[in-house]
Amino acid sequence: MEPNETAPNADKLDRIIDARMKLKRRFEEAIQNTPSMTDEKPLGSGPPNRHGMPKIPKSQTVTKKWPVLDLGHHPNIPLDKWQLAIDGEVEQPVRLKWADFMALPQTEDVSDFHCVTTWSKLDVPWVGVRFADLAALVMPKETATHVMCYGFDGYSTNMALEEALKSDVLLVHTVEGEPLPLEHGGPVRMITPQLYAWKGSKWIKRIEFLAGNRLGFWEERGYSNTAYPWRNDRYS
Repeated sequence: MEPNETAPNADKLDRIIDARMKLKRRFEEAIQNTPSMTDEKPLGSGPPNRHGMPKIPKSQTVTKKWPVLDLGHHPNIPLDKWQLAIDGEVEQPVRLKWADFMALPQTEDVSDFHCVTTWSKLDVPWVGVRFADLAALVMPKETATHVMCYGFDGYSTNMALEEALKSDVLLVHTVEGEPLPLEHGGPVRMITPQLYAWKGSKWIKRIEFLAGNRLGFWEERGYSNTAYPWRNDRYS
């Protein structure tokens, strides 16, 4: 099952889809070979998810609640002040205001949220913008291999482009039909359903494309660089 899209501007959608397909062809093999899609001995239990992995990764406990975990600061950014910068190893860096962000194709998806602190919230309905569509706006250079995401709270986290470009990686503004709450990273946070959730920056303000890997906040403090839930890949 793929996320559902809506688009207010057909011409803009056509341009984004064309650029997205170029990225897909460039990274498709690497995406398909990532552990959360191809691991032959994944660790976990329950029925398979849509990628064939056990629904509940090893050592995770399902919760209906959504615990709040952060660095202790909840930046309250008014929508008329919010901006997202996308730069680094790209052909066309951009700075999006809220209206620009909301004018992009909006994607609805239902995915699971796995926290490294051993809880999982399953089947969460989201609305947001695909990371792949944001990448299509700026077109990563051939030198780009990773991204670093930054939050308004000073947080940072890294990931390989083949993970970031997956179709279920979104910058979300809506959860369960309501605006994303401030304590969970509103107005916009990134979600990474095939990695532990610390790889998705809350209160996101910048995405930097990198020519090579660089460690983020928790990665510098001993957390895994790769964060694969079905390999119990929590710490380095």
